[in-house]
Amino acid sequence: MFVANLAMLALAHVSALAAFVQEQPVGWDPISLWHQMGLIARLVVIILFIMSGWSIGVMIDRWMAFSAARKQSRAFAPAVAGALRDGKIDEAIKVAERNKKSHLAKVVTAGLMEFRAHQESSDIPGETIEASKRALERTEAIVHAELKRGLGGLATIGSTAPFVGLFGTVMGILNAFKGISEQKATGLGAVAGGIAEALVTTAIGLFVAIPAVMMFNYLTGRVEAFDVEMDNSSSELIDYFLKRRGLARRP
Repeated sequence: MFVANLAMLALAHVSALAAFVQEQPVGWDPISLWHQMGLIARLVVIILFIMSGWSIGVMIDRWMAFSAARKQSRAFAPAVAGALRDGKIDEAIKVAERNKKSHLAKVVTAGLMEFRAHQESSDIPGETIEASKRALERTEAIVHAELKRGLGGLATIGSTAPFVGLFGTVMGILNAFKGISEQKATGLGAVAGGIAEALVTTAIGLFVAIPAVMMFNYLTGRVEAFDVEMDNSSSELIDYFLKRRGLARRP
């Protein structure tokens, strides 16, 4: 009797193992994973792809803008320095207007135009220097804001994308437990959909966030370097105005 019960128990375990092994294989290619996802997981993936597209657009836009600013500034700096050395302010303004994408040209143009507007009198008053300094500061603030355009969104994407993916992970785990409850089984087929949602949304969230954070830090460093260059150019231009003022006061 004992032997018979033992044989029945062994047969039951073998039958359960055979049923587990004979479950249909789970597809892990992108199309199969998409079909196995629930509605919420699909919405999470769509949101992450939108965030990824937005961040890539910002990266490309800022890269092109910074490259153009760097290229034109390298051509602008020696040209405007030569014009100012010869006292040709109008020529310096024309050089700046030909390099409109240069961050240095935008700042220098504002200072030169303000200086030229008060240059009619032979004795340049101190108010002219102060007005030029204020014009330089205003333009620096505007150019700084233009350079940082889109970086706030990039930082937001980098910080929130992992949490959006984590939300999809939580929903995937809940769906896995739901599958176990509905099918009254713990086999791979019962939890495959939930596991797929959890893995895919987590991976996509990290895939979106990591490049966004890296590029945000890199582009922020470029903006800080541009700010230093604009500050130096403004200081040099103010020194030039002071020298012109000293020359104008000589008899």
